[in-house]
Formats: sequence, C-alpha cells, structure tokens
Amino acid sequence: MKRHIVKNVQDSILNKCSYRKNNGGLLSGLKYTCKDNIVTGNLSGGILTTASSNVLKNYQSPFNAEVVKLLYDSGAELSGKVNLDEFGMGSSGLNSAPGPTLNPIYPGKIAGGSSSGSAASVAADLCDFSIGSDTGGSIRLPASYCNVIGFKPTYGRISRWGLIPYAQTLDTIGILSKKIDTIKHVYSVLNMYDEKDPTSLPEELRKETPETNKERLIIGIPEEFILEDISIDVKNTFKQFILKLINLGHVVKTISITSIKKALPTYYTLATAEAASNLSRYDGTRYGSTNDYDKLDQNIIFRNRSEFFGKEVKRRIILGNYTLSSSSGDHYLKSTLLRKQLAKEFSKNFNNKHVLFQDEQFQDKCDLLISPTAMSKAPDYETFEKRESENILNSYINDVLTVPASLVGLPTISIPINGIGIQIMGQFGDDKLVLHTAEDVINNF
Repeated sequence: MKRHIVKNVQDSILNKCSYRKNNGGLLSGLKYTCKDNIVTGNLSGGILTTASSNVLKNYQSPFNAEVVKLLYDSGAELSGKVNLDEFGMGSSGLNSAPGPTLNPIYPGKIAGGSSSGSAASVAADLCDFSIGSDTGGSIRLPASYCNVIGFKPTYGRISRWGLIPYAQTLDTIGILSKKIDTIKHVYSVLNMYDEKDPTSLPEELRKETPETNKERLIIGIPEEFILEDISIDVKNTFKQFILKLINLGHVVKTISITSIKKALPTYYTLATAEAASNLSRYDGTRYGSTNDYDKLDQNIIFRNRSEFFGKEVKRRIILGNYTLSSSSGDHYLKSTLLRKQLAKEFSKNFNNKHVLFQDEQFQDKCDLLISPTAMSKAPDYETFEKRESENILNSYINDVLTVPASLVGLPTISIPINGIGIQIMGQFGDDKLVLHTAEDVINNF
C-alpha cells in the first residue's frame, strides 16, 4: 500500500463493495462502512482486511466477523472497508499505511482515531452508519472531531469475533452515525450473546442488568475531568449542555473519582502489553507479509517486522515488551490493581449495581456521568504532526477524557453539541439509559 494523504474522503474507503442480502430485514435500505480491522470473508470477489498495515496488505479472511454476519442477516448493505490508525493504535487517523484520513467537515483538520475512516465516511454522508472499534476512545474521539455520534457499548455486549485485536480486554465494537435512531436500531441487531467470543456477556448477566425508568435523573460530573487544558469553546459548550440538562428537569452535581488521575498511564501500560502479545504472531514466517529473504536467515523475523510495521505500532510493541519484562513486571501488576480500583470507584458512584460486582445498590448517587469527549475541537493536521514530533506524549494525552470509561467497560456515547463532543456514561450494562438520554438531549437541544 502506497502511503499518501487521503485528501478526498472517498479515499478513506480502502475497499469498495456492495454486500447485502436480496430480501428485507430490520436494517434493509441502510448502507454502512466497516473499519478495516474487522474481517470480511466469503464475499463475492473477496474483500481484503488489512488493519491499515503493510503486514496484512494482501490478507483475505476465510470468514466474516460476527457483526458483519448479523448486519447481513438484517438487510444492511456493506459499501466498503475504511481506513484506520494501523491496528487501531492512534488517536489521530495519521498512523496508517495507506495514508492519513483528514477531516471532511473541517478542512485541514485531523479526523481523529483510530476509527478515522468510520467517522469521516459518516460525516461525508457516504453511508448511514459505520462499524468501528473503541479501545481507549477510538470511536468517541473521531466522532467528536467529525461532528457525528459515536457509541461504545458495554464491554461484552457486542461480539468481538472477527475483530483483529489490539488489546483484547479493552477492544469494543461500536457504532457511528449522524442519527441516534440509526444507532439504536443497529445496536438492537448487534446486542447478542456469541459463544464464539469468550468475552461476550452471557444471557443471564444481560437479564440481570437493572433498568432506570426515572424521568428525573441524577447526573454526575467527575471533577477530575474538568482540566485546565480544556479549550474555552469546549468549556463553554459543556456549560450550555449542563444548563440544558437542568432545564430538562435533571439534577446535575459534581462528584470525585480520584483514580481517574491515574487512568491514562494505567491504560497505556496494559494496552501496550496486550498489543505486544497479540502482534507477536505477525512474523512473516507463519503469518503476515514477508520479503524474499533466505528462509534460513536467522534475522528474517526481525527484518519482516521492522519493514512492515509502522512507527507507532513498533513503538507500542517495544513499550509492551518492556512492561512484560522481569525488570518492569511490577508496573503491569500495579496497573491491573489500579484498573480494578477505578472500576469500583466508578461503580460506587452509580445508583444501579454493577452486574459483575457484589456491591450493594446505592441511593442518592448518580444515574449517569458526563464530561467533554475531547480537550478541544479537531486540531490542525500540520500542528498535530509538529506537536507529536516534539513529544510523542502529546498525542497520547488526546485520550485522557475517553480512557477511563474504556478501562472499566462502561457504555459511553459521544454526541455533537454545537460542534463539540459531549460524553454520556452509564453503569456497566446500562446501555439503554445512555442511548435514551442521548436521544432526549439531541431532540431537545
């Protein structure tokens, strides 16, 4: 794949197609795009799944991902596979072997990542919805930058079967669209237990999830999300959003979840460790691209991985291998404990109980939590690249507001309010309330 700047959003569709069943279904008449880390096999003519990496530039999957199968059975038409940050690693949409995807709504701006092509194709009206994946904000951040809706369900609600893993305890398949009704319909099709996915929530746990039917909600704002570096326009829009919630009859209050401050380093410790393990299979001898090296050459694996992996992927593999080394194992262990602590702190601030914990049910706590999705509007392409070249941590900070919900698997939606993304987060399993509240706010704003 030749690297180029994706100046035309049409170019973010790496493989165009038309894959649908002939008879009707709940989603009949709707077109969708699919992030290119979700496998598509058994299609007429065959469609490659590359994860936007030269390692998989010619890969043809022998099977369809479960979500692709469910959407086919429901009558939706797959119109193309779209660009992403390589293997889902990035928050900009710039780390892709085919080339970066730029923002179709705001020229010269980044689209966000890693589901850059998904957000761009929705924003440009190339489809009714797109299927992406969210590991630490990969659906919500580009949704915010491209002024569309991005929904990350509860971890385990939608099958991961056929999703090329980046970090398997965090990866979550989700939905992007301009219409909340479309997201609700697509979610109703995909919200199914799948025995092929060991992380899929069993039916008994799905039934145990408490439902909130109150019209007057208690909505919390974790003070740890209100950072000094958030731009003025984001702060002002967030204040308007709070006032709208109050005018709709809801109670809004400030809370504290102290572990949020440690969420970002915890995330990158765990995610890179899982990535190093997951990507070890791409050595070019058993799996992945290879050159015509002498098969007896002891350096063949090193050469293949050095040549075909992108810079950001190699960086995260190195970080992950260091994290898993004997000299740094304590950091990994501490991060797993911090993740559990964060989950319990979040859970204790919700009225509904967590279906996986044995905690008591609380009263006078929160039904939902809210925060901005991103620190600012979509940054300039050139400015972002310059800041990233000065210090790579500048790009990692983009995820600071989205990572906490990912670490604890909460259902979270980013909705566009006056061009700014606002997050609504619910208790683990309470996806219905998150979607209902998002719909109510969108219809009344």
